[in-house]
This record gives sequence, structure tokens and C-alpha cells, in this order.
Amino acid sequence: MTKVKLGELLVADGLINHEQLKEVLDLQKKTGKKIGELVVDMQLVSQDNLCRVLEKKLGIKFIDLKMIKIDTDIVKLVTETIARRYDLIPIEVQDGKLVVAMSDPLNIYAIDDIAYYTGMNVIPVIASIEQIRKAIGVFFGEENAYAAAEEFKRQLSADNTTDDDVDIETLKTSSPIIKILNTVFEKGIRAGASDIHIEPQESFIKIRLRIDGQLEEIMLQDIKLLPAIIVRIKILSEINIAEKRKPQDGRFSMNVDGNEYDMRVSCLPTINGEKVVIRIINKKGLLRDKKEIIKYEEDLEKFDNIIKNSYGMVLITGPTGSGKSTTMYTIIGELNTDDVNIISVEDPVEASIPGINQVQVNAKSGLDFATALRSFLRQDPDIIVVGEIRDKETVEIAVRAAITGHLVISTIHTNDAPSTITRLLDMNIESFLIGSAIVGIIAQRLVRKICNECKHEYIPTPSELTVLEELKINVNNKLYNGKGCPACNNTGYKGRVGVYELLPITPAIKELINENASADEIRLVAVKEGMLTLRVSCARLVKDGTTTLNELIKIAYSLE
Repeated sequence: MTKVKLGELLVADGLINHEQLKEVLDLQKKTGKKIGELVVDMQLVSQDNLCRVLEKKLGIKFIDLKMIKIDTDIVKLVTETIARRYDLIPIEVQDGKLVVAMSDPLNIYAIDDIAYYTGMNVIPVIASIEQIRKAIGVFFGEENAYAAAEEFKRQLSADNTTDDDVDIETLKTSSPIIKILNTVFEKGIRAGASDIHIEPQESFIKIRLRIDGQLEEIMLQDIKLLPAIIVRIKILSEINIAEKRKPQDGRFSMNVDGNEYDMRVSCLPTINGEKVVIRIINKKGLLRDKKEIIKYEEDLEKFDNIIKNSYGMVLITGPTGSGKSTTMYTIIGELNTDDVNIISVEDPVEASIPGINQVQVNAKSGLDFATALRSFLRQDPDIIVVGEIRDKETVEIAVRAAITGHLVISTIHTNDAPSTITRLLDMNIESFLIGSAIVGIIAQRLVRKICNECKHEYIPTPSELTVLEELKINVNNKLYNGKGCPACNNTGYKGRVGVYELLPITPAIKELINENASADEIRLVAVKEGMLTLRVSCARLVKDGTTTLNELIKIAYSLE
């Protein structure tokens, strides 16, 4: 094969110019990265356009790895070292030739190395570097984790050490335990998991990921590894390694594929040992455009009307894991301009935003939400952000700030928008203060989206028709779901979407609040004024094929 230069192809196709190519080549000399990776990182060319150029110009087939079921035995025809060095992965054998998905199918050295190592002729195909690296992590990562576990157990036997007597210094530097945990962390991040669960059972450790709201088991390890795993996590999180009887919290950061992730750690003593849950937060993922999180134009208009107020309180509500933080950061990003002073108090600060003065709660030093809020009022703020309203003192100060000319944005845990009023009344806040302070409430949930690759239409079953009738939903005798495919790990779902209940505080609603009306009375009037309940909002997503009836049922019956 003749060596063709990727940069020249991109210039010839008009995707970059000669000046940009020179800039890329200069950066390549400094970083050692591939041309294709750099042009995507620099946002000069999208990954899809890059692959299409190669397919069109070279006649090399483009492959979507998400849609292929790859045999583990085929992958293992090459070593992990070769796969990672050249960003490639074997996917099948055709007539005695090895088909290899490559990010750079022009790399004749990579093709020669594979041919030499396997003794087979190579058929290169194109795949995105992101998909290739994810596949390498899946196919080689778990194998490496189990190999590292065996290595660690051999070390324990050779050193005549019990599994409770872990060498702390070893865990700080180099150990098979580090390999195991890195595999788990990277697998969780690349799978888009929100949480990693490390759960001790009687004779083994169960490791699960929460993906799109559902837990999936990914690995089982020997229970003998538990003390070492826990100690390693505690070292990373700066948690007291000697304390095993009390719950503890910590955090650490890690970089995977060029993105920074915040890993929030919670340790809980159980009868079989300490259980660990790690919340994964993609710092970039919290900073979203409002059109990414809100699908319908009518909802966007209501959303804008709520947040455009120059003073008052905006509350975002929902259970844990409903996307409140993402919505809060979206609002902050929308309002963050040079002519406003925004101050936030958070626990923890989940994403650093340029131009905003962010304060981290520190209980040990006495800096809680209420203390920070008192100081904020002397800092000439335009907008005050409170990570979460947890107690009466905090809400009292926040309400006072909202009434005296500041815009206050915060989150609170309630079931829906109208019940937020009841919650504040239960915290002994005067109804007239609530009515004067609050300008809008945003209640939300997250539901799983149907996988676009295997989505199909079907006729509802009699039992589904009964449920639809009970919920008073007309879908014209058609529903949608996912059949299950490699792209969605055979679940039928891929990703999640927000469901919103937007309640602006109109004069009629304010009057009901002043009269101490119930949540049901407020809801009735709000619906008459055009508010769509969470149930109705989710029903729209069912009708247009975004989600399934099962996801609607979860929301509908959780609200009763």
C-alpha cells in the first residue's frame, strides 16, 4: 500500500487549509499525537467527516463498531500493546484475512506489524478512534483486571500476608490493585455510567455500574481483595484508612480520554465489609446548552420566562439522580454575562465556571450554606446560587435575599412542583414570604431514551391499552420500543432525556400560596393556566417515540 498523508487529503477535500495543516503538524511534533486525533481535538474536523473523507477518497469501508458484535477470540489475535499503540481492533476474519478497524487505515507500519504478528493478510476498515478505544477497554480491560487480581493473591501468598494486612506504601505507588481499579473506573466512565458500586458479598465482590438509571453487573472479584481495594480508594479520596466502622465520604479526580472527571466516594460499613459507591461527574457534561436538555419549544419559552426575572427565587426540584445539578448549571451558564455578579455556594462544587465566584462548603471550618449566604449579601451580588436548600435557616436567608432584589437559584428535594410550596410551609416559612419570593419552580425527572439503532413501532397489547386508558393517553394505536442491539448493549435504551414540570408563580398561584392552599389545589389551577405535569410531559415523549410506556409508568405511579 502506498503511504498517503491524511493531512493532504483533508486539505484536498477543503476541510482544512494549509495554514491549519501547518498548525496541526507543529502540534503533532510537540505532542506525538496522530493527525486525525489532533484535527478532531482542535475541532477543525468532526470525527464523522474525518471517517467519510477516508472512506470516499480511499475506498476504505467505514464501520460503526456500536452495530457490530465482535468475537473476543478475534480481538485477542493481537496484543493489547499493538491495539493501543496503533488505535485498532480486529473485528472478524474473512476468507482467511483479518479485518481490522483502524482510526488511521493509512498507517502501513501498523498493517505490516499486524500481518507479521498474526501471519494473516490484513483488510483495513475505518472506525472512530473513540469507539476503538472504548472497545479496547472492554475487551482487554476486564482480562487485565482478573490477571491483576491473581497476581495480587500470589503476592499475598508469597509474602505470607493476610488480606487485612495491606502494605499501604505499595498501594500508594504500584500494585495490581491499581490496575483493577483503573479498569473499573475507565470502564464506568467510557460506558457513561453515573455510579460505580463495589459491593462485598459473603464470598465475592460484586462490581456494578449504573447506566441510564439501571444497575448492570460488570465484574466479580475474590472477597480477599476487598481490604486492598478499599484502602486504595481511601488513599485516592484522602479518607481515613484506619476507620472501618463509620460511613465516610471523599473525592478524587481522574483524566480519561482527555476529559476530567470528578469521582465522589461514599464508604458504608456492611456485615461483609465496607461497600463503596462512586458517583462519576463529567465536569464538561454539566455545562449544557438549554436546547440540549429541553426538547420542546413551548417548554423552552416557559423556562426562559422563569429565569429571565431580575429578582426572586427559582427552585429546581426532583429526587436524587433526576438531573437537578445539570439544570442548575445550565441556568447559570445562560445568565453568566460580564455585567452580572454571580456567587454560588455548593457542596461540592461540581464544575468550575469561568466568571462565577464559587464557594465550597467546609463543615470543619464552620462554612455552611447559611454562613456563606450571610456573607454573600455583603458581596454586592446580582445572582446567588445555593447548591441545595437543606434547612430552615438556609431557606430563610435565601428568601430574604430574593425579596430584597437578588435572583436566587437553588435545588430542593420534593416530588413535583406544587408540593415544593408545601415543603417550604413545613419548614415554617410564612406563606406570604413564599409567595413574594418564588418566581418559578422547575420539577424534573430523567427517563431512558429508546435506542435509535433498533427503535421500531408496534401495536400496543391489551394490557398496555388498559394502562394508556387509565392514564388518559391517546397514542393512535402505536407505540415504540427498542428491540435490543450491540449499540445499546441489548437493552433497547441509549441515553436519557429530561421530563419537566414548569410552574411559573402567576398572580393566581401567588394568591393560593398566601391562602395556604394544598398542593392539589395549586396543581389544579396551574394546569388550567397551562402547566404540563410530569406525567403529561412524559406522555409526549411516549407519543413521539422518544421513550417507552414502561418509562412513563415509572413516573406516573411514583407521583401517586
